[in-house]
Formats: sequence, structure tokens, C-alpha cells
Amino acid sequence: MKIIEIRKLTTVQLTKESTKLREEIAELRRRTHMGEVQNSKVLRNKRKDLARMLTVLSEQLAKENM
Repeated sequence: MKIIEIRKLTTVQLTKESTKLREEIAELRRRTHMGEVQNSKVLRNKRKDLARMLTVLSEQLAKENM
């Protein structure tokens, strides 16, 4: 997901998407450990997307509290 797309989301949507991404990451880790997933780039990209979402979410929350 691009940062432009992430910035368009509301805080509620970001929270839901980050929860969904955390579940996907956990599933990918499990599948990688079991040897089912060969492409490790997918996991890396999901982790980066989660980091982007959490960064934007913290920025939005800081803006709301001001």
C-alpha cells in the first residue's frame, strides 16, 4: 500500500487495517516456519506496510490531541 493511500484513511480504518495486517503477518510467519512459503519478500512488504500505517496513525492521533 502506498503512503498516499494510507494517509487518506481515517483513524478507525487505519486501526482495522493494522489489525488485519498483523493477523496476515502472523499467518505468513507460521507458514514460513512450516516451509509452505518460499517468497520472503511478501512478509517483508507486509511488515513495511504495517509500519507505514502505524506511523500515519500516530501522526493523526497526535494531530487530534492538539
